Amino acid sequence: MAAQQEVSPLTGVIAEDRVVVDFGEHEGKSVLQVNDENPDFYNYLMEQKEEGNFYIKRNRDKIFRLYVHPTLQ
Repeated sequence: MAAQQEVSPLTGVIAEDRVVVDFGEHEGKSVLQVNDENPDFYNYLMEQKEEGNFYIKRNRDKIFRLYVHPTLQ
């Protein structure tokens, strides 16, 4: 029987410990670490994802980086 992969509500099938925030005061921290240390910021990231202001990109260094687009007002 194959092991079922856990799916993050924020990062999908990519494990939260493999995705690094690439902006602001949490720059360089994994999404998992942000969730543990600052759940309010994690909730902000969830809101940005729902609004379509969010993306994850894998760079040449093989690290998945999370970005948030500035909202257009």
